[in-house]
Amino acid sequence: MTFPATEEPTRTKTAPLGDNSSKARPASPPKQRNRVEPKAGSPTTGKTGVRPRPEPVSPRPGSKTAKVLTLLKRPEGASLKQLLKATGWQPHSIRGFLSGTVTRKMGLKISSIKAESGERRYKVMA
Repeated sequence: MTFPATEEPTRTKTAPLGDNSSKARPASPPKQRNRVEPKAGSPTTGKTGVRPRPEPVSPRPGSKTAKVLTLLKRPEGASLKQLLKATGWQPHSIRGFLSGTVTRKMGLKISSIKAESGERRYKVMA
């Protein structure tokens, strides 16, 4: 952009670096954190924050969850190898599924018994 020779852009004066005296704000008091109380429809109960056990939900027929629960509900339960074969999952995924989905989300109790052969068997407690 070119300017005519008679008109030059005007420059404004700026404060020297480090001079923030004109921009200083008064100190504000520290913010207080408000304690949030659980809402009336909240799943937590009381001060402990313990959630009630959920109602057991039946899985879709033919899903991996249904296959695992069928194996776990047998009288002898299921070994980790049997669960691996039925789902195709990694061992850590099966253990996480048993801990998170079956026990916490579905509200079922699982027993873990180590057989004489050294193989661990999992079983849903009635």
